[in-house]
Amino acid sequence: MAPAAAASAPAGAPMVANGMLTGPNGMTLYTFDRDTAGSGKSVCNGPCATNWPPLMAGSAAPAGDYSVVTRDDGGKQLAYKGKPLYYWVKDTKPGDMTGDGFNGVWHVVKP
Repeated sequence: MAPAAAASAPAGAPMVANGMLTGPNGMTLYTFDRDTAGSGKSVCNGPCATNWPPLMAGSAAPAGDYSVVTRDDGGKQLAYKGKPLYYWVKDTKPGDMTGDGFNGVWHVVKP
């Protein structure tokens, strides 16, 4: 997986901004329809994860609607209501949500 600033940032608690979930860096978070809620894993790996960097869990202990899934590479990714969370590589600043509806399977997380 190519290093991406969003993917390597230590995870803090996601926040809500303008009615959508954002990472600790203020960038919009997305879910992928092909991930199965509660499965404990992400199906977005390899080139997919290069374009959709996962929100890594770091050492934070999830609570409430948050949980941790194990990625194919062994990394720990934060999930919301059982669905892994991702950034979109083409979002360039907080508030961007250019990945919403991408290929009909990527969606902004609205808590």
